[in-house]
Amino acid sequence: MKLKKKISMLLVASMLSSSFVFAAPEDIEGSLSSMEVATYGKAQTGAVMERIERLEREYNGKLSAGSMTSRIDALYDELYTNENAPSKEALMNAIEWNVRREVSDEPLITRLSAMEMKIVGKTGTGTLTERLDDLSIASFGENQLPVVKTNVPAGTLIKIALSEPVTTKNIKVGDKVKYHVAADVISDGILIFTKGAKGEGKVTKVTPARNFGRNAELVVEFEKTKAMEGTYVDTYVGEASKTEMKNAAMAAGASIAGIALLGPVGIIAGAFVKGKNIELPEGTELYVETKHDTPLYGVQMAINAE
Repeated sequence: MKLKKKISMLLVASMLSSSFVFAAPEDIEGSLSSMEVATYGKAQTGAVMERIERLEREYNGKLSAGSMTSRIDALYDELYTNENAPSKEALMNAIEWNVRREVSDEPLITRLSAMEMKIVGKTGTGTLTERLDDLSIASFGENQLPVVKTNVPAGTLIKIALSEPVTTKNIKVGDKVKYHVAADVISDGILIFTKGAKGEGKVTKVTPARNFGRNAELVVEFEKTKAMEGTYVDTYVGEASKTEMKNAAMAAGASIAGIALLGPVGIIAGAFVKGKNIELPEGTELYVETKHDTPLYGVQMAINAE
């Protein structure tokens, strides 16, 4: 199976990157919906103010003062910003990683309940903030994790795996390609990317197999990968990624004859059986890399990743 995954690295028609900068959605509905999806698994219905109040009670047990925009911004910072203390996303990721050595993309409430059952044998009570603090103490011995800021250089390699099969038989331009981090990335003892963290790519070109033995062609941009802190980082397949994939394929005994690196964007092509569609099974392992030097918050882990 590992050999098949490594050979499949050579069966990706091209992966280009486009810029993606993480930022809170600018509109009230977008910000509110994104927090509801992260918390409950789906956007909620009802009046905007009622939905804001529900999140405030859920996380803090009380309502905040101020405009709708300021209250949404405060909630968003609490969920995703790590400047003064670990965000709720970072804290949940760290607890889950400490127990499972990977993170899931389930909603926070589902993940929290699962970790409570795993660690203490029952679901907790109180606000989500209180439950996260209690679980952090049970897992780490403290509720304030040692979150530190570090600069992750451009070209930092991230091993990923497809979360669903990809085939030129039915995929079209604009379709999303879901993937996840396949192995932890730890830099100077700081956990930056966790196994299981999700990423998202986009199909920018697809040509199915045609008559006369003409090969299928596929171009996917693996453009954003979620860091431990909960934000997305610009990623792409650059020279370091392609080298790593070729080395992995050679170590597995796969032939790289027929691989052509074309043009300044480094399109990987020519590795497909003539006249055949591209078939990449779920779990196909690839490499991407960070596109820019990126300041990120990570957790100084007392336990080394395996």
